[in-house]
This record gives sequence, structure tokens and C-alpha cells, in this order.
Amino acid sequence: MADALAPGTKMLLAIDTCGPSGSVALGRLAGSGEEVEILDEIELAGRSYSATLVTAVGDLLSHAGLALRDIGCIVAVMGPGSFTGVRVGMSAVKGLAEPGGIPIVAVSRLEVLAAKAGIVSSALDAHRSEVFLRLEQPGEELAEMLAGAGELAAIESPPAEVAICDHGIAALLHTAWPSVRLVRITAPTAADALEFAAPRIAAGEFVDPVWLDGHYLRRSDAEIFGEPGARASRRP
Repeated sequence: MADALAPGTKMLLAIDTCGPSGSVALGRLAGSGEEVEILDEIELAGRSYSATLVTAVGDLLSHAGLALRDIGCIVAVMGPGSFTGVRVGMSAVKGLAEPGGIPIVAVSRLEVLAAKAGIVSSALDAHRSEVFLRLEQPGEELAEMLAGAGELAAIESPPAEVAICDHGIAALLHTAWPSVRLVRITAPTAADALEFAAPRIAAGEFVDPVWLDGHYLRRSDAEIFGEPGARASRRP
């Protein structure tokens, strides 16, 4: 695996298949190397990533007159989000990166969302009356977690503001934290991930594809409902 960008190589690819819709983006390092110029982006329909992702990457490169060998780094949005979507995205990143030793930078969708809003804490809809939460608390390191109403209510020092892009979670957050300010923005995309990851790319903060995995925060339904107790609880 390459441990640094190839000399003179500035083309970047990002893949995000974590949300209800996904995207792939192409960019180029600019300026000091910590800024990105977005060249193109293709949106992917949800629930079809396995059928459309690789084709979309090919189209993105073809339209720019590039080949995969011209890519100096792949930015992988590793979750949290749809278990299947995250898994498909991570498999594609590995498949694209490993043959040519393309470096990978992995980012959390929660941190991209927070950075896009210009604040620290963020939340995404995890469904089942739960949220994926990125939280800053006094005297503690940033943490990302799965939280329902009980877990939210148990947090003694809630953040003053939280970035959200899923309006369905507003009521859950306001019930637990009545004084929180919700900063509503559009959902983060692969282009946002490229811009966020630029300093990490410049610093060479790459991950070995062997160890690259999804940032799920929740186990898959197969794991949850495959447990004996879960199966019993689902019987009519």
C-alpha cells in the first residue's frame, strides 16, 4: 500500500453511500494542498448502491478524461448510516484502492456533517427512535454513539447546538434537550467529505485497506434478530 501521495498527483475521489442517497465526487488538491477544488459529483439513488456505485465512479473518471491510476487518494465516508450502504461503500473503496496501492483517508459522516455546519456536535437519523450522535462534553474527548431517548436524557451536559440534516429527529432531540439549538443544513455529500478531508490528505493520515471497516455504531439486523432472545420476542 502507498503511504503517501504520488509525486505531482493531486486528483482525489470520494465515496459516500451511508445515507438515504449517496454520491461520488472528484476533486483536486489546490493552494497549499489543504484545499480542494471540486470538479464533479454524481448523486446515487438509495438502495441501489451495489448496482450503480462502480459505474458512477467510472463515469466520473471518464467525463474528466482520467483513469483510476490518476487518482492520488480515495476519501471513504465509513458511516454511520445504512448497514448495507456502508458495507457496499467500504467494499468498493477497498476494491478500487488495493490493486494500485491508492492511499485511503476514512472519515465519519457525523464529523463531515458537523464541519459543514461549522460546529462540533451533530446527529443523524438512526431510525427506531434513535440517533447517531457526535457529542462534545466539557472535559471529555469527542465521542460518537447510538442514542435513544433514555441515553439522551442521561447526558448531564448536553451541547448548546447540534447540526442535523434529518428533520425527523428534531422532536427526539428537543424532548431530551429542550434548550438545544438545532442547526439545520443539507445532508453532507462526497464533495463535502473531500473538502473536510483535505488537511488529513496533506498530512498523510491514511488507513491501511486491510483494516478499513464500516463505522456502524449499531449491529446489523441479522446479528440482532439472529439472537435466540430476539427470535423469541418476534414470534406472534
